[in-house]
Amino acid sequence: MGRTIPSFRLALSTEETRWKPFRSTLDKSDRKAFDRMFSDTRLYLAASTCAARPVPVHTAMISIAFRHQKRLEVIKATRREGR
Repeated sequence: MGRTIPSFRLALSTEETRWKPFRSTLDKSDRKAFDRMFSDTRLYLAASTCAARPVPVHTAMISIAFRHQKRLEVIKATRREGR
């Protein structure tokens, strides 16, 4: 049986291309942040591939939110230790 959903890596690349008009309107510093946000999704390629969602941007957004959650937890832990 063939795949019915493209590989997440390919789908992510396509999604990034779709967001280029939005990216191009951002300030240069914002573009860097936007690029880092998309880079975060690559940290979870294996999990994203297993999720096999038909709308790739949903998986990308969950990856981004998950990465942000992890960062927030580190910040909170650091603040607790500093008290």
